[in-house]
Amino acid sequence: MAGIRDLESGKIYIGVEEPAKLDQAVETLNGDKPFDGTLVATGPTFLGAHKGGFAKGTLNVGTALGEWSPGVDGRAVQVEGDVEVIGEVAENAVYIDGDVYVTGDVDCGNKGRLASRFQIADSLGKVFDMVHPSKGQGHRLAYACIEGPEVAVYYRGRIKTGTEIVLPSYWKDLVHEDSITVQLTPIGTQQDIIVKEFDNEKVVLESDTSIDCFYMICGERKDINPLHVEYEGATWEDYPDPNHRNFNPLDPERNLLDERYRGPRRTVTS
Repeated sequence: MAGIRDLESGKIYIGVEEPAKLDQAVETLNGDKPFDGTLVATGPTFLGAHKGGFAKGTLNVGTALGEWSPGVDGRAVQVEGDVEVIGEVAENAVYIDGDVYVTGDVDCGNKGRLASRFQIADSLGKVFDMVHPSKGQGHRLAYACIEGPEVAVYYRGRIKTGTEIVLPSYWKDLVHEDSITVQLTPIGTQQDIIVKEFDNEKVVLESDTSIDCFYMICGERKDINPLHVEYEGATWEDYPDPNHRNFNPLDPERNLLDERYRGPRRTVTS
C-alpha cells in the first residue's frame, strides 16, 4: 500500500517522505515497549472529523486548527485555534507534567488542590506577594487585606475647603445609611470639628475655625446579606446561606439578598 512501510515490524510510517532518523520508531508489541516513535507521520495528520478548509499544520485534531511543533525550543506542543478534548470518565481526562503557556482566554471548571482556595479564603489570611517596590529584584513585599465581621466599603481623603464631604454617587445604593462611621484627623493645628449630619450621599462637618483634616468614612454594604460570622460546621460548605457558597455570578437562582438566610447587621449607628 503506497505510503505505508514496515507495517509488519510494528513501525508505521505514514507519508511520502522518509523520517529524518529511522530509529525514531521502535518495535512495540501489546504495549510492552515505549510508544515513542511507533507512529511516525512525515506529513499532515488528521484525527477525528474535519470540516472543509479547516485543516492547518501537521497535526489536526477534530475540528481544531493545530500544529505539532516539537522542534521549537521549550515547546512540546503548539495549538492554534479552539481545542475540545473529550475523554473517558476519569479523574483527569488530560494530564500535563510541566508548565502550560496560554496566550488566549481559558474557560474551565475547577477542582483539586486549588478549588477551595479559589472559592473561599482560608485562615492563613488574604495575602498578596510582590517584588519589593523600593529594593527591587531579590526582595519581596507581602501585604494582607484587613479583616472584619462585615462586608464593608470605605471612602477616605482630605478636606481643606468647605464643610461638606460628598460621597460617591453609588453609595446611596451600595451602603446602609445607618451603618456609616466617620473618623476625622485635624491637620496643622487643633480644630474643634464635629459631624453635624450624615447620610449615604454626604457628610456635613461643623467647626468654629477653618477646616483642614483627613477623613475616613466606612459603611456596610446593603446589596448583599450580612455575614453569619459564627456558625456550626466542619468546613466552609456548612455556611448557612447556600447563595454565599454559590460562586457562579451568572446563576439566575443565586440571590445574595435572600431573606431566609439573612444574618444580623454588624454595625448600626442610628
